Amino acid sequence: MSLVRISMPMLALVLALSAQAAGAQAPQGLADLVGARAAGGETELRARGYERVKAEKSDDRSYTYWWSASRSQCLSVATKEGRYDSIVATPAPDCGRSARSGNDRDRSAYHPDIGYNPATPSSQRQSPSYVQDRDRYQVEGQNVDLGLVCFGDGTRPGMATSYGWTWNSRTERYDYGNRTEMTGQQFDASLMVQLWSGGGRIRLPKKLVPPINSRGQDGWWDLYDVEQGPDMIRARYRLNGLNKPQVTIDRRSGRISVQGTAPYAFSGICDLVDGSDHRRF
Repeated sequence: MSLVRISMPMLALVLALSAQAAGAQAPQGLADLVGARAAGGETELRARGYERVKAEKSDDRSYTYWWSASRSQCLSVATKEGRYDSIVATPAPDCGRSARSGNDRDRSAYHPDIGYNPATPSSQRQSPSYVQDRDRYQVEGQNVDLGLVCFGDGTRPGMATSYGWTWNSRTERYDYGNRTEMTGQQFDASLMVQLWSGGGRIRLPKKLVPPINSRGQDGWWDLYDVEQGPDMIRARYRLNGLNKPQVTIDRRSGRISVQGTAPYAFSGICDLVDGSDHRRF
């Protein structure tokens, strides 16, 4: 029996082509999610208009099915070792939907009276958030202009033990042993943000609160240097004397970034909420 030897450069090329193939078969606009962490990928799919329908499990990976009513598209997402391995379009019945339309009925047969003319300029919503269209709620005497719940990935300082060979200059030989190093630990997390005129506050998950801190109030930390522009929101909060993270929120994409003294960080996607009926629409 003959053996086929594959060189390391050839193996690297095969693996690279396999990764490209997985991204290439993803539907348009979703190839960037192949290889993403599953938690972050789910947040992105929801932000892009998909809803999770069902999940299945195989020997080495799990499959989730996602449906987009606006696109009438069903997706099959394979997850392996905590990351998206592939994203492929699959027939609508796999998501329990009819291939005819996104809501299983002929939309041309029914046109409800929505009570206003969308083309009329006066009927368009002019305010920058849903909250301003409804009754505002108060927190500590402040009228909350914007309330957000954000899901994503956090990073905090941690310690890790590694094993290996090191050079011992005293004995002039290599010694095998362990050493402890500072690393950045990643984890899934969620946080909340409330903003009002000239200020606001942020609720941090426990994993983003270091042992030495300035102590928030019931898990909330005051925001200062708050700048609310039409496209971006920026603010800071004080964890301790050495760490005063910067908060940046993109109003268009809904992305939030928290950057403190390395490796302290958080990034994710925010959903808009209000304090009364908790409806998005």
